[in-house]
Amino acid sequence: MGMKTDKKLIVNGKRLDGRKPNEMREIEMKIGVIPNANGSAQVRFGKTVAIAGVYGPRALFPKHRQKADTAIIRCRYNMAPFSVDDRAYPGPSRRSIEISKVTRLALEPSLFLEEYPEAVVDVYIEILQADGSTRVTGINAASLALADAGVPMRDLIVAVSGGKIDDTIVLDLCGKEDNYSEADVPIAFMPRKKIITLLQMDGQLTSKEIKTIIKEQIKAGEKIYEKQKEALNKKYGK
Repeated sequence: MGMKTDKKLIVNGKRLDGRKPNEMREIEMKIGVIPNANGSAQVRFGKTVAIAGVYGPRALFPKHRQKADTAIIRCRYNMAPFSVDDRAYPGPSRRSIEISKVTRLALEPSLFLEEYPEAVVDVYIEILQADGSTRVTGINAASLALADAGVPMRDLIVAVSGGKIDDTIVLDLCGKEDNYSEADVPIAFMPRKKIITLLQMDGQLTSKEIKTIIKEQIKAGEKIYEKQKEALNKKYGK
């Protein structure tokens, strides 16, 4: 949730970039973009671009970190220094550590980690270009990269941002909207069973508004899910 602005972000029912409140930006997905990773993907929502690489499942060392009955998943979310106008300071910030953690928690429920005892799956997410909604773009890329790596999954994870600007419920916030929103609600879920694996909220919303946002996000998520499956089918065929 961001700062106050005197500038109206919605004029005549249109947002700054001409979208309707519940309209997503253009989405592009590619699989296998990092040759030496076990699995990788690049996802773009408008001008926000995330790339994800998955390494593993592989033996976890040192051994005292291993779990006898399951693999563990480690996630690292990072914004490239050139991804934002002001140049991001290299190295982990409090924000990137928090996003790394919620990303891991969002992905974990979809994975059959118990099939790989004593192993680790490493997920690296790099934001190449940031224009709002970076965490959900990264989660979509990570989900595809895990599928590309052949890690057994109950379902793909789909992530969508939503929020409220100028007293209007909107989807897929761009950078300016992210900065000046009255509320910001990223979610991630497994589409087949509609199981939510991440739900964060920054700002103030009524319970009715929260229900409306989640309903819209799940509807938009179906389109993202189709795009994910298309990208996988393009590489692996039917």
